Amino acid sequence: MDELNLKKQKLEEILKELGSVAIAYSSGVDSTFLLKTAHDILGDKAIAVTVRSCLMPKNEISEAEAFCKKEGIRHIIVDFDPFSVDGFSKNPENRCYICKRSLLSDVKKIAEENGAKYVCEGSNTDDEGDYRPGKKAVLELGVKSPLLEAGLTKNDIRILSREKGLKTWNKPSFACLASRFVYGETITKDGLSRVEKAEKLLFDLGFEQYRVRVHGNIARIEVEKDSFEKLIDNADNINTYLKELGFLYITLDLGGYRTGSMNSFLENK
Repeated sequence: MDELNLKKQKLEEILKELGSVAIAYSSGVDSTFLLKTAHDILGDKAIAVTVRSCLMPKNEISEAEAFCKKEGIRHIIVDFDPFSVDGFSKNPENRCYICKRSLLSDVKKIAEENGAKYVCEGSNTDDEGDYRPGKKAVLELGVKSPLLEAGLTKNDIRILSREKGLKTWNKPSFACLASRFVYGETITKDGLSRVEKAEKLLFDLGFEQYRVRVHGNIARIEVEKDSFEKLIDNADNINTYLKELGFLYITLDLGGYRTGSMNSFLENK
């Protein structure tokens, strides 16, 4: 048996041992694969819990609902207001921790109310190398990370997702909208909405992997380097729309798209 199948087998064994789970489900690549695998193994003892908030684009909620309906998976949606969490809007360096601890606490309550022994989330081994304060919340609350425990990489998950026929196998990576703001800059509901609308434009223009990072009144656009020419071709349209949203300056990051680019701020303090 090759290494990937061994990892897959280990994941299945982990889920069997857990017995009943509530998957924190965002409709992304990782949580979709984890949810599908858990449901295949545990049946009705695997449920999906999706947190609906201003940190998640509306289309992600719609995709989550459609997937669960198609697969016959029990799906619970819980509303969450990050601005009710003390300290969140100030956007400190541990913002992800204070937000995720509150969010996952809500998911744990839903799990308990619905007979699920464990809450599982979709971190994988590729998440280990970056600054991720939210991991502390996962550990403190006893939330399980089966993909990580099984040693699966992001690429592994994409390959196995394709084998399962999941449409998300090549879905671009997504992260919470709060991650678009430089640490220390106040996060507002209007600001989150502005980012969501700016990124929706890039999606509508056909870009696959992108971010609109916020530095005050500056929008720093990240796209993959092979999409630079396409961005320039659409520069006037993008510039006009983002200025209508309230940005004063719109820039292209010549480093291209990369996850966790805001963490460079921490490295250079």
